[in-house]
Amino acid sequence: MGSIDPAKTVRIDGEHLTLDDLFRIVFEQAEAELAPAARVRMERSRAVIDRIVRTETRVYGVNTGFGKMASARISQDEIRHLQLNLVRSHACGVGPPLSEFSTRAMLALRANTIAKGFSGVRPVVVETLLAMLNRGVHPVIPSQGSVGASGDLAPLAHLAQVAIGEGAAMFQGRRMTGADALRETGITPLVLGAKEGLALLNGTQAMLALLALALREAEKALQTADVAAALSLDALRGSPAAFDARIASVRSHPGQAVTARNIENLNRGSEIRESHRSPINDPRVQDPYSLRCAPQVHGAVRDSLAQVRATLAIELNSATDNPLVFAEGEGDSGEVISGGNFHGQPLAIAADYLAIALAALAGISERRTEQMTNPQTSQLPAFLVRQAGLNSGFMIMQVTAAALASELKALATPHSVDSIPTSANQEDYVSMGMGAARRLEPMLRNLRNILAIELLAACQGLDFLAPLKSGPRTLQAYEIVRSVSPPVDTDRSLSADIEVVARLIAEGEFARLLG
Repeated sequence: MGSIDPAKTVRIDGEHLTLDDLFRIVFEQAEAELAPAARVRMERSRAVIDRIVRTETRVYGVNTGFGKMASARISQDEIRHLQLNLVRSHACGVGPPLSEFSTRAMLALRANTIAKGFSGVRPVVVETLLAMLNRGVHPVIPSQGSVGASGDLAPLAHLAQVAIGEGAAMFQGRRMTGADALRETGITPLVLGAKEGLALLNGTQAMLALLALALREAEKALQTADVAAALSLDALRGSPAAFDARIASVRSHPGQAVTARNIENLNRGSEIRESHRSPINDPRVQDPYSLRCAPQVHGAVRDSLAQVRATLAIELNSATDNPLVFAEGEGDSGEVISGGNFHGQPLAIAADYLAIALAALAGISERRTEQMTNPQTSQLPAFLVRQAGLNSGFMIMQVTAAALASELKALATPHSVDSIPTSANQEDYVSMGMGAARRLEPMLRNLRNILAIELLAACQGLDFLAPLKSGPRTLQAYEIVRSVSPPVDTDRSLSADIEVVARLIAEGEFARLLG
């Protein structure tokens, strides 16, 4: 399987995988290996399956057909062919392929859930998936075709195809057949035994992969939103009162307290704040909600993301196969039980929860941009530019943010309440979790652009308040923006500026300011 550096290795055992482990595998190419304890559990559950095959005990998925055809009995001679047919017939996804990162996450997650030891398959199944992962063989997986109920069947079938030397894969930037990819990397194609095709297909790992990667990006965007709000607060000469820790202490949502503390820390030492503390200098009594209620709105988003993270922490190390094999002690005794752990409803609801949170974060950011570009509310030059009229300044920047925010509202429509029965009404209530997870990537892209627009507008607003300066930590964010986007003195296209700042958001440049 190749040499593995123990210091950089992630042990795959179905019990202890964390999101940080997953991200190391996906983004840092950390190698993964099957843990010895997991191997023992897998061998015990496999012994149960071998006994069932040997004694011809009728068990769903082992020697029967699938779904509505579960009543069809399969002979011993046809069991291997049954598993091969299952993989081939289910590999009928469509649409653009999943990204390399998503595919790596799927490989790691599927290996981990099988390694838990309740799927009744041989250790070589996990070893093959990990070899593909470690050597950079990435199955080409169409992104559409799963209803997220009897597992992500179509996406996982395309993954399984490559493991058996079929289908298509990417290797070192080249698309090739699965057979060629395994040959080039010295991986022996998997020959499926009883239940092993089903074990590769039955699970939530496609939607789980997308949701885990989306959560990582959402957490960076949320941190960035706190930074953007702090800049906007100073650009609009907002009051620090709303971020007093005593306010959060009497409404003890944890996210609210974190956001209030973030913004207060970022703006500490601001000369702009000090310049308008007196009612003589600033007659406003309260700021608009997009400033004053940032702790409450960002905080609710933060708490939502924490709930999503908690759901994923459970799912990462869950057995989502069907049927499940419960081995008992030594030998081949045990029981095979059919159930519904493959159903994606927990993840579908989590994805909807995350989508709603992203739309809220985008909406309040767009409102702060509107506040800064509107001369009736900003106390700044109209549309943040001198000689307004001759110059349009940030007028269409706000329009763009509004357009993106509106798209996000439509994309936030829940998927988990939808269901279309499948498999001749055997699968009569499905989660639509894959669709719920797929739409998060375009939502995050829109959100990063909206936050980029706010950051650009806030920095432009601060320029008009010179020589007064914001707090030292907020100025770090200002300098990051100004390192890639100079002030707007006369009209120019700002599309490239939005793009580069959005890229910095994705890279975590602003999130790192909060530690």
